[in-house]
Amino acid sequence: MAQTAAVPAGGAIAEQIREIERARLRALVAGDVGSASELHAPEFQLVTPVGHALSKDAYLQAITSGDINYVEWEPGPIDVRVHGNAAVIRYQATLEVIFGHHRVPRASYWHTDTYENTDGQWQAVWSQATAIR
Repeated sequence: MAQTAAVPAGGAIAEQIREIERARLRALVAGDVGSASELHAPEFQLVTPVGHALSKDAYLQAITSGDINYVEWEPGPIDVRVHGNAAVIRYQATLEVIFGHHRVPRASYWHTDTYENTDGQWQAVWSQATAIR
């Protein structure tokens, strides 16, 4: 069985995925659910820092209703690993968010996201955030 090598962190595909991730974050902070919806695959799932799993519909509905309100989401350098039509990204970010009526103070998190390319479009499939203590 032949092994495939990961595409290095540089290159056009990796940079395209970084730009898509930054656009996804801007849409989430702005509450632009229409743009965010296009950047998340139908089977998207978020695992929050406290272990809650949210489907795409539940996540975007929470943003629409204000149950999740991103005040700030500033990513650091984004590492990218690409294997064919799949990619994994990892980065640290500064985040401030309001969950319901609870404002979570500005803090740093590790983010790990999986992207897939379907019909020429890269979309986030899985996302997980881990608080840095």
